[in-house]
This record gives sequence, C-alpha cells and structure tokens, in this order.
Amino acid sequence: MSQTIIWTIAILTVLGLLLAIILWFIAERFKVVEDPRIDEVEKVMPGANCGGCGFAGCRAFADSAVKAPNLDNHYCPVGGNEVMQKVAAILGHEVKEKAPMVAVVRCNGTCEARPTVNDYDGLASCKVKAALYAGDTGCSFGCLGCGDCVNACTFGALSMDPVTGLPVVDETKCTACGACAKACPKGIIELRPKGPRGMRMYVSCVNKDKGPAVKKACANACIGCSLCEKTCTHGAIVFENNVAYIDPSKCKLCRECEAFCPTGAIHAVNFPKPLDAAAVKARVQERKKKAAEAAAAAKAAQEAPAKPIEKEA
Repeated sequence: MSQTIIWTIAILTVLGLLLAIILWFIAERFKVVEDPRIDEVEKVMPGANCGGCGFAGCRAFADSAVKAPNLDNHYCPVGGNEVMQKVAAILGHEVKEKAPMVAVVRCNGTCEARPTVNDYDGLASCKVKAALYAGDTGCSFGCLGCGDCVNACTFGALSMDPVTGLPVVDETKCTACGACAKACPKGIIELRPKGPRGMRMYVSCVNKDKGPAVKKACANACIGCSLCEKTCTHGAIVFENNVAYIDPSKCKLCRECEAFCPTGAIHAVNFPKPLDAAAVKARVQERKKKAAEAAAAAKAAQEAPAKPIEKEA
C-alpha cells in the first residue's frame, strides 16, 4: 500500500515538472513583449477612463499612442494640453495645442417656452422616451428632460434645472469628454471651444422645421429668419436645415447677431457686460448707411462722362 502511494506521488511529481517545463517553453515562445513606455504614458494620464479620447480607456490610449508614428490623432480632453505635453515628452513627439472645449446645450425650450402637450408615464430615460415618441412637447427636436446626459457625466458637470427642465453645464467641471453628447438621443449637446476668456456664442436650437411650425412649438426657437446671417460681416453664420449655426472659428464675438435675433435663440456666454441691443443696432445701421453711401459714390463715379483731353497748342 505504501509503495502504491510512493509511486503515485512520484508519477504526479514527474508529470507536474514535465507540464511546468512545457508551459514555460510555450510562454517563452509566444510571449508578447510590451513596450515599457505604455506604462509610463498611462501613469501621466488622468485615469478617468471616460472614453472621450475615442479609446476604451487610458490604457488603450497609451498603447495606441506608443505605437502611432505621431500624436496627430490622439488627444486626451480630460488632461488637456498639459497631459499631452507629458505624453509627447515620453514618446519624443511634438504635439499641437488645442483650444479647450466645453459642452453646450443647444436647446432653449424651457417649460414656459415649450408647453407640455402630453404626459409621459414610463421609465425616466431620454433614450427610451425617444424610441417611443417625439416627446412631451410640440417640439420633436428638443430636450426630453429625463437627464440621461446627467447620468452619463462622471465628473458631475451636468445637472437638471427644475425651473427650465433643461440640463445645465458647469464649465468648471466639464472636461469635454463627450459622454453627455453621446448619451443624448436628440443630439442637442455639442462640444465647442470655450473661447477667449471663456466667451462664446452659439445658437441654442436644433429645430429643423420651418418658421411657423417652429414658433408654434417653442417661443425661443430659431425661426430661420436669417437676420443673424445677414447681419454677420464675418461669414460666421450659416443655415443648415432651416436652423442657424455659428462657426466658432469665424465668430468675432461682436454680438450683432444676438442683438437682431427676434426670439433670443442666440446665446452669449461669459461676456463682462450685458448686451446693449439698441446701441448695437444703431452701430449696424450706421455701418450700412456708410456702405450704401460709398457704393452710391462709386457708382456715380463710374457713370460720370469722361472729360475730353485738351490738345496742347
């Protein structure tokens, strides 16, 4: 009986050693050597794992950045330019600085401006509500008010305003990771440059219907009157599907479009002084008057008959 036990132990020991050698050989033969710089890059990352960079997390970002020939397609919105400079130093690359971004809510359909036309009695989820019907109000493009964006934000930068029924962005906490924009089934949240000293302008409406229908659905909506586009001298405003859009790269923050917007759909953020609409309109009218006078003078000069050239005696 004792010999059987001894032989059993011996055989198991030999098998264990043999399998260990085989496993070691396989591990050595097929092991993947990981670039140590991946760990270095991951250490300087913020560790949010929010996916705002387009990768599954900070580790995936670090792995891709190390393998990439440059950092043109890599940017961490949470860490910003400071973190990207550290990543570039580790990898020996140059990185271009990017303007800081912030989330903006492109819906101004408050409870007063956009009256409720029906009651929703179901799961408090914008995604679910959007899949079932257009929403509680006459505007089928606006905010659904269930706060999916708030739940998606891991930085506590969004909250629902109980008075307006709209999400509010705390720009001091917003990292521009884009999670809220992805969570919104209506696409009303956009990432835009913060602008100089935090000043920026945008059209807070995405309703693509035409004027009369839009006005009926929401008193604060863009009605497509094109007054803002005609007023802007910088070519910063374009119309897409009946709604105005301000190009942040062309906007000079003159606020003239805001002064002429009849519905208040254009929002100006963080300006030191409130808008003096009357003064802005007077300035625009004076500019147009001078332009008309200059055009008339140029036309008169062109139409004036040329004086005959006198021959010398």
